[in-house]
Amino acid sequence: MKSSNTSITEEPIGVQALGGTNPPLRILVVDDDEDFRRLNAEVFIRSGYVVDAAEDGAAGWEALNANSYDLLVTDNSMPRLTGVELIKKLRTARMALPVIMATGTLPTHEFNRKPWLIPDATLLKPFTGDELLDTVRKVLRANDTVSEQVAPPPHWQSQPSADGSWQ
Repeated sequence: MKSSNTSITEEPIGVQALGGTNPPLRILVVDDDEDFRRLNAEVFIRSGYVVDAAEDGAAGWEALNANSYDLLVTDNSMPRLTGVELIKKLRTARMALPVIMATGTLPTHEFNRKPWLIPDATLLKPFTGDELLDTVRKVLRANDTVSEQVAPPPHWQSQPSADGSWQ
């Protein structure tokens, strides 16, 4: 029986380019087209990312529940669970994960009806490896900026005010 979730475990190349000694970022690629799934995974691995791949939305959902990822790159038109349905499950479960939808046809009608399902970025197939990497970097950079704005400053501690209440 063929596994629906494929882990790409090659040693990442170019980790220094992603921040020196920080661990490489982990990406889940979900696409029912084996060639796109493999090519996208190879582009990411060569750029220093750790990659898991799933052959459809249902396998992708299983992977999301079993592992921690920094980014999800998903197709939309897939058997068992579409990309939009996968994003809906992700948002409903309140998983804070940036999403790129890389697909042949954008589900614009669905996004107009349910704007909370709009991914962080979209790519229309076919796209180049450079376009994919540029989009990934922009999404990850934007996500880091949002995290920095929400996080307390370093060395932050509650201090009592002059009236004794905590601030």
